[in-house]
Amino acid sequence: MSDDEDSAPLVKKSRVFYGSLEERERERLAKESGGSDAIKAGIEAGNINISSGETLEVEERVSERQQEALAEFERRRRARQITVSTDDAEVKAGLRALGEPITLFGEGPADRRERLRSILSIVGPDALKKSQKDEQKAKRSQDECQQTWYHEGSASLKEALPTCLKAMRRLEAARQQRDVAEATRTVRQQELHKNLRNLNNFCSQIGDDRPISFCHFSPDSKMLATASWSGLCKLWSVPDCNLIRTLRGHSTNVGAVVFHPKAGISLDQSDVNLASCAADGSVKLWSLDSDEPVADIEGHVQRVSRLAWHPSGRFLGTSCYDSSWRLWDLEAQEEILHQEGHSRGVHDLHFHPDGSLAATGGLDSFGRVWDLRTGRCVVFLEGHLKEIYSVCFSPNGFHLATGSGDHTCKVWELRNRKCLYTVPAHHNLLSAVRFQPTEGHFLLTGAYDNTAKVWSHPGWSPLKTLAGHEGKVMGVDISPDGKLIATASYDRTFKLWLSD
Repeated sequence: MSDDEDSAPLVKKSRVFYGSLEERERERLAKESGGSDAIKAGIEAGNINISSGETLEVEERVSERQQEALAEFERRRRARQITVSTDDAEVKAGLRALGEPITLFGEGPADRRERLRSILSIVGPDALKKSQKDEQKAKRSQDECQQTWYHEGSASLKEALPTCLKAMRRLEAARQQRDVAEATRTVRQQELHKNLRNLNNFCSQIGDDRPISFCHFSPDSKMLATASWSGLCKLWSVPDCNLIRTLRGHSTNVGAVVFHPKAGISLDQSDVNLASCAADGSVKLWSLDSDEPVADIEGHVQRVSRLAWHPSGRFLGTSCYDSSWRLWDLEAQEEILHQEGHSRGVHDLHFHPDGSLAATGGLDSFGRVWDLRTGRCVVFLEGHLKEIYSVCFSPNGFHLATGSGDHTCKVWELRNRKCLYTVPAHHNLLSAVRFQPTEGHFLLTGAYDNTAKVWSHPGWSPLKTLAGHEGKVMGVDISPDGKLIATASYDRTFKLWLSD
């Protein structure tokens, strides 16, 4: 073999061209200008394109799928850095704060924890802290709304209600009663209970064409006022039940009509002797010598269900379905207290015998006792299951009775602010409760089961059931001298009950 055959084959070196080949191509074409006219013709015809220096920039675009994948990787990375509690209750609370369902079908605690971590990786961990702050703020505001609050009494209210001597007189009478021998008190109580067990229907009178909603004795026990759904108020003589006068002025259901504390005793017939209220929010004042109202009290926009005179006779309290009650100074002819505090309508109110307190019962099933000099709620009565329709202070000054739609009557001890006894009084809602006005030795209740009942105080044992009405009993009252009991009914009649 020759040396040429033994030598390795020559490797063709590759040429690397830098820059554009356009100039070299033009030189090559210039050299071959005499050889091929076809190429020139092709260039001129536009079939062969040679760049003239123009460039096209190509952007590096990432596909949408790649972007989603990158975002998912970033989200997982953030999720790994988020700390989530291992307590399942806290995880549920966090989901609830973020507005997410606290659990899904078939989801366990570990899955729920991972779902919370995934949500936080999207919305950010600060979202949970913000939601918890908002929730705590809302809770605080809700707690503040549920707190007891009151309108502070004005200076005119404080001046209008000076310290009353009635408290001293009441306490002095209690001391005298305490000094009476136990045997003497027992004999008196037994005699009273015997008389109450002998109560019978003395008189029954058709009072109106519509149901009679309220009845009230005059302070001298010689007259009885009745209110009707026809809008009429009537005055009847006692005990013969003859019609004395018809008071015309209301155009809708009358809720109550009450005598002034001094009517028939020291007031002239031309003075304001009665007050009445109606479902349209009207409150009217009446004299005993006219069929038309003496004056109107304006300011209520909703139903006024009950009203009551202050023991002094100067002030008039009204309970309204706008969740408030008001105190009016009739001498100054102005409203001196507009008290809110109930969450629903206020149905009834009653003043303490001393004139220092007022009790209200509302459709929110709560009762409240208010200090009239400050306007502050001093006792909160919680225990009834349904609406409170009637409240009444005992003459002893420290017992309060409330009648409710839960068929019970509760007696409250104001000295320790607790329920003293619950009387399972009737088979339907209680419309009215009244203590004996002189000494409070018995309690009278009226209800929608067509009966009124008399209960001993204390002891709360049933003494007598006053049955005879064909409709629900809507109002009851006891004469100031303690001899007569009146009941007003849906059957359009009122009855007087007297012991034989």
